[in-house]
Amino acid sequence: MTLKLNETEVTTPPRPAASVMLLRDGDTGPEVFMLRRHGDSDVLGGAYVFPGGKVDADDHEDDMLARVDTHPDVLHGALADPDIEAARAAGYFVAACRETFEECGVLLAEGIDGHTAERVSARAREGLAFLELLQEFELKLAISRLTPWSRWVTPRIPSTHSKRFDTRFFVARAPADQIARHDQRETTEGVWQRPRDALERYWAREIDLVAPQIMSLAHFTRFASVNDILAEARRRPPPTIQPEPYPMEGGRMVAYPGDEKHPVRERAMPGPTRLYFRQGRFEPEGGFEALFR
Repeated sequence: MTLKLNETEVTTPPRPAASVMLLRDGDTGPEVFMLRRHGDSDVLGGAYVFPGGKVDADDHEDDMLARVDTHPDVLHGALADPDIEAARAAGYFVAACRETFEECGVLLAEGIDGHTAERVSARAREGLAFLELLQEFELKLAISRLTPWSRWVTPRIPSTHSKRFDTRFFVARAPADQIARHDQRETTEGVWQRPRDALERYWAREIDLVAPQIMSLAHFTRFASVNDILAEARRRPPPTIQPEPYPMEGGRMVAYPGDEKHPVRERAMPGPTRLYFRQGRFEPEGGFEALFR
């Protein structure tokens, strides 16, 4: 399918969301797990994304925060966002764990093996809420396995849908004894792939990707292992990326920090500082290889 350009301005505040880039080492470098959203979804239907979704009110309640392995103050510091309180910062981490479990069956919890994860998934299919599952199996979320990578805030005129999100992206090594798979409801395919391979499939118009995925995948191609990616995440606070869209004939130009058309002059990430949305997809100026310069 081809993504359609949105022209609607969204006046409501962006909705808090969290997304996890699960990583593993393959024979030729790091691989990342991606899901294809159901074609009927009202947000990025048919596109390939990382597991994630909206932050729920329950994600930062006291009972839930009692089930994490890291104090909210520490998580607040890791997000490097002074504009939110510690409990709400911790809620992003909880949402990241919850959405990863709900969307691909991987549960980041202390002392859990693949067999127990399958048992928890079976109980979830019976209708138990996430907190109830943690309580029943006496589990604590291994929040410490998540490292903030970036923060993307949807502009008032989103490019590919009519909703705004304030999404914190995290990186995490996938547990070796758990199997990541699509949920067969919100997602219709799950795949491990090298970042460059995903981008090559995108360039060949085999799959759809949107800007946060494109730019994150391009960034990952610069690393030789999962350890290298995690070390990069730990060495700096997660950059905030607020795209600045500009209309152009036949589409839209979107500028990122460091571009002359963006109010923030310091780069937030390597690669191109602008993408062009035309003919149903985002493209860097200079073609495919410009993603890696």
